[in-house]
Amino acid sequence: MKLDDKVCYCFHISKRKIINHLRIHRPRRASQLSECGGAGTGCGWCVPYLKRYFSEFEKTGESESGKTNTTEDEIITAEEYARQRDQYIQSGKGTPPA
Repeated sequence: MKLDDKVCYCFHISKRKIINHLRIHRPRRASQLSECGGAGTGCGWCVPYLKRYFSEFEKTGESESGKTNTTEDEIITAEEYARQRDQYIQSGKGTPPA
């Protein structure tokens, strides 16, 4: 995913906003990413991704470009991410806020 792609569709939070929140606020727990615009508190789809970004940042810190390091096998396109989230919602595993 690119930096301006949405991670949290419920609250329209981009990867860039998550990375900046990690860099500036340095949360001690992954759950504290919910303080970034409510990320992860809607349908729950993005929670594993938020945990992954937190873990990567905790291990590697920020790179010179302000991004966390992501291995090639973890890269997903924005379209694929949105499609998988739609399937998650349709299967009844999460309910987006009204």
